[in-house]
Amino acid sequence: MSSPTWPAPLPILIVEDSAEDFETMVRAFRKVGGEERLVRCESGDEALDFLRRRGRYADKSMSPRPGVVLLDLNLPGTDGRDVLRDLKTDPELKHIPVIVLTTSADERDIAECYRLGANSYVQKPLKVDEFGRSMRRLRDYWFDLTLLPQRE
Repeated sequence: MSSPTWPAPLPILIVEDSAEDFETMVRAFRKVGGEERLVRCESGDEALDFLRRRGRYADKSMSPRPGVVLLDLNLPGTDGRDVLRDLKTDPELKHIPVIVLTTSADERDIAECYRLGANSYVQKPLKVDEFGRSMRRLRDYWFDLTLLPQRE
């Protein structure tokens, strides 16, 4: 019996306005290994353009469908809550898992994000080593254990 052929890893879309937080995520993902491609959008508006393939992302090769979205809540322009709402009400995009990754531990934010369809809510750790452990757990769960839909 031959081993299965797995599809190429889907990109991870990171919607994060903080360059420092994004670099911390990149370093954490490099440490835990894997073949995931990281794609960054710095605002909610840019993320929606990327996901809906508008503007500079109109070419499909510039906007591959992500396997998972890591979404900060407090973004310039369209905030993370609005991105989440738009994503989870769009028939073409609602299948994409969204992990809210934010500094907020406010119960109202947590409840609202799950009500809007978030698949997970993770508070960003403050220490770099804790951040690395969190990224490892996210990667292990979402890319090693979970089967994601392969859609274009």
